[in-house]
Amino acid sequence: MTAYPFLMKNIEALQKGGHAIYEWLSAYDFAKYEKALEKSLFTNKWGLLDWRLADGKGMFEKMPPQPLYQDWIPKEKADTGASIVVGCNVGYGLNHLLSNTPDSHKIILIEPNREVLLACLSQTDYRPFLEIKKLHFAPPNEEYIANVIKHLDLQFIFGSLFLRGDMASQQIGPEYAQWTIRTKNRIENFSVEMTTLRYRQDVMVGNELGNFQRALNDGSLTPLKGRGDKLAAVVLGAGPSLAKYGPMLAENQGYALYTSALQTLPALKEVGIKPHFCLAIDYDDSMLRIYDRLDMEWARDIPLIYSTKLNPEVVKRYPGPTHPLWTQGGMATFTMQNSELVLDAGGNVSLALIRFLDWCGVKNILLAGQDFAWSGQASHASGHHASHVKRKFNPARHQKIKNLDGEEIITTVQYMTAKRELESHIRQSGLRVCNLYGGGAPIEETTPVDLKTVLMKGLLSSEPGSLDNFLNALNQSRKARTALFFEPKSNQWSTSLRNAEKRMEKLFKKHTKNQDAIHDHLEKVCIFIKQEPMYLPYLFNETISMSGLARARQKYHPKDFSEFRQIVKTVKKKVREVDRCVSSAAQAMAS
Repeated sequence: MTAYPFLMKNIEALQKGGHAIYEWLSAYDFAKYEKALEKSLFTNKWGLLDWRLADGKGMFEKMPPQPLYQDWIPKEKADTGASIVVGCNVGYGLNHLLSNTPDSHKIILIEPNREVLLACLSQTDYRPFLEIKKLHFAPPNEEYIANVIKHLDLQFIFGSLFLRGDMASQQIGPEYAQWTIRTKNRIENFSVEMTTLRYRQDVMVGNELGNFQRALNDGSLTPLKGRGDKLAAVVLGAGPSLAKYGPMLAENQGYALYTSALQTLPALKEVGIKPHFCLAIDYDDSMLRIYDRLDMEWARDIPLIYSTKLNPEVVKRYPGPTHPLWTQGGMATFTMQNSELVLDAGGNVSLALIRFLDWCGVKNILLAGQDFAWSGQASHASGHHASHVKRKFNPARHQKIKNLDGEEIITTVQYMTAKRELESHIRQSGLRVCNLYGGGAPIEETTPVDLKTVLMKGLLSSEPGSLDNFLNALNQSRKARTALFFEPKSNQWSTSLRNAEKRMEKLFKKHTKNQDAIHDHLEKVCIFIKQEPMYLPYLFNETISMSGLARARQKYHPKDFSEFRQIVKTVKKKVREVDRCVSSAAQAMAS
């Protein structure tokens, strides 16, 4: 196989490193490697190695590769950024990036065609780049790619993520454009998530500390796991189509479990539907505006399942029974996974409801008022606190898409992000989900239905007694949890961090000489502040900032020591706050 000198060497390196791409490649008959490459690889009229397309012509027949990749090299922040490439051809674009970016620049390659990837692996030795973790081969699996992108948090914050769709590869088939779009959507989802975490994590976990004692006293949702297996459920949204379908559902409620967001309650009262429980996950102060419109007496017997990240004042003011929901990214992420439901709420309350109902084991779900788009200038049904706002299209913030009738409608990045996550969950879970479609954004993986079909197919019919049993279980879950044990560590942390600060101060006095020692010390402090699971969610920003100091700096200057001291100061303050809230809650439960 001398014509393909690096093929087996690269494959062996991928196997030895435990790379997921090796498993994907192994599904291909290794014995056909050489025959497939002999058929497809050839030297074109430019004297360059080329890939033969289905029509017999070369991929680079019309144009040599160089002009296609001249703009692929980042002009700024190349050392702290990452490039995600869809399509590798025989390696021209990938090799251009590898050769012209710093070793710290991450490159993720997605190649949906095994034979093309093998051709690429046959011509270049990628082992050095794999060894320094500069290059990562990702199999064409959407969830895997999403997970890889989530690990590019430092690159996103301190650099940029560059998506490069290989135009030459797109001649092979539509899958290349499709994977470019899918990857773009995943980057967009990640961008929304990271922006929220970076700028709102302190607020969310601060809220959680404020709710901590109450959440422990309000009980646990764990008894509801699997209790909805005989239920049909309805997830009610406040989209514009609620005005059409709400009154119809009110007259034909059947025997189903009706659920909604807390924000949707005023709109539901207007159409005559009272849900069996509502859910709230939004953390900001705007949630308090709900009480300007909510009929408190009407809501008194509607249970509220509240994310522990909710503004504590929203929880205090709610007139009905309250049930705590721990969510990922918060204080339960690393400490309660084995004892509590810790839900990935996904940043959208309808998505959170569907994930919760899936966990409860419901047999089918009907969506109503879930439009993920505007109707004219209205984004919400009457009664919702945003219903009076008249929207105007802004290309910087909004998108134009087509509904199922082919009509152009307006939506937002946030809506599309939530819709894609919803579709992904339905696809993975195998849930049976129907959508009482009202002209909004099409939701893939759901079946559009009208009310006549809903009634004919029994989508509002649960097994006898199942609804009452579920609601009784929900009511019984409001029992205080068993005592929480937590050992305060802020005193030990203060001592350790003070010593780390003294050591760093000494190193910065001769910073030119001590560059490596400063870097090593920063890495040790990074490890230290990640060690305690109870503190870690509240220290998200400090962890990112300290990691940025350690890994996103080429050289250290005296101003970096000032940044280090500020991060350490904030860490100590936050650790004391966690100790104060959690320890007092633990003591109160024990007494």
